Amino acid sequence: MKDYITVIGGGLAGCEATYQIAKRGIKVKLYEMKPQKFSEAHENKNFAEIVCSNSFKSNLHTNACGLLKEELRLLDSLLIKTADEVSVPAGQALAVDREKFAEKVTQKIESLGNVEIIRQEVGENSNENNLISLKELVRDGIVIIATGPLTSENLSKEIIEITGNEGLHFYDAAAPIIEKNSINMNIAFWGDRYSQERGLEENLEDWKKRIKDNKENNYINLPMDKEEYEKFWQELVNAEIVELHQFEKREIFEGCMPIEVMAKRGIDTLRYGPLKPVGFTDIRTGKRPYALVQLRQDNTEGNLWNMVGFQTNLKFGEQKRVFSLIPGLENAEFVKYGVMHRNTYINSPDLLDETYNLKSNNNIFFAGQITGVEGYVESISSGLISALNAVEIFKQENKKLNDKNDKDKTNFKKIIFPEKTMIGALAKYISTTNKNFQPMNANFGILPELGEKIKDKKLKYQKLADRALECLKNQIFKYKRL
Repeated sequence: MKDYITVIGGGLAGCEATYQIAKRGIKVKLYEMKPQKFSEAHENKNFAEIVCSNSFKSNLHTNACGLLKEELRLLDSLLIKTADEVSVPAGQALAVDREKFAEKVTQKIESLGNVEIIRQEVGENSNENNLISLKELVRDGIVIIATGPLTSENLSKEIIEITGNEGLHFYDAAAPIIEKNSINMNIAFWGDRYSQERGLEENLEDWKKRIKDNKENNYINLPMDKEEYEKFWQELVNAEIVELHQFEKREIFEGCMPIEVMAKRGIDTLRYGPLKPVGFTDIRTGKRPYALVQLRQDNTEGNLWNMVGFQTNLKFGEQKRVFSLIPGLENAEFVKYGVMHRNTYINSPDLLDETYNLKSNNNIFFAGQITGVEGYVESISSGLISALNAVEIFKQENKKLNDKNDKDKTNFKKIIFPEKTMIGALAKYISTTNKNFQPMNANFGILPELGEKIKDKKLKYQKLADRALECLKNQIFKYKRL
């Protein structure tokens, strides 16, 4: 057993993990390939480089990311503490001076006496002798892989070997996700393709009973007439899009086209594609819709639903505006907007547990966006959880090595955060079986429901946040003494 823990990647998750381990008196070897090698999106030699935005989103507890930040403050997060120190005026949001943030995080990591920083790429490539193999690092040692959404090709090859051919994704083409209770079910109807038409042969009351009994409700369907569809199409083709990096543009391929690009091929293209109404005669009217949008269940609880075929490069505000034109989604709450970008992430539900530990190897953890958490603060939270659990394995394995009577070297105490907390709910989401898994950010839809129905959204979110913080504070002593 090595006398240190290895962290690969000096981004937000890797730096948080390094700090949490080092503050507990354990040596850390931190590998970072910059400045020897930069990804296509990075240019700053410092750690914790922020690329896309300077905002860590809202500080309000009625915002999911605001709640997550407050939980991380309670848990002594180095990255959130540093963000607070270099914040710039941004109203209710936590925004930072990006250069100062990266500089200060780097200084703090470099000042930790038990951290060795190794500026070297990790990965296996026979043509580059200066690389160190991941296999070598995990041999008799604990490793946290926190290499982000632009993990190098050399390391990706080794991750595929460890996780299997289906374990790694290189492109994130995700559709928006909506809270079920915000869908207008007076407009929407349940059913699979052709199942509604079969229902026409039945008594309407019998059909309603079948739906109530959950026998044919795999999809929620949103019908559109000609006028509604053409208004939606017109707004869609004229909506503002996000400009991709040059290296991302070549990733878009015919089999996974943005819905706005598809729409620009002709006014009826969507009606022969993802909005095809064939097989969806509405039993309530006896008519087939002009076009139809389908929603597919996204989580086991059934409170989050995915817009089928709506992967998109529209700006987030434009998604809210345009997609709310779809009948039934006029008051939709989007917990995640659609994206299409370069993003290396593993199939976490099959591979990881709630501690971000690889199920097939206790010595390997993943952290950051490579796990399927999406966003700066979410990445930090995964780095913290993986670090706490890596420390537990380290301590327990060393204890067993010193105790000749303890022969069990497989089981260890896991530190699992309560599902009622945002940090715990996010960890559970990425580790729960989901055949349609896609990266997820912090949102109130992944928290367990309250025991009461609350119509006022702000009040509901406040109660969820209060419950989360109370739950965490009741157990905070356990995490701080580790």
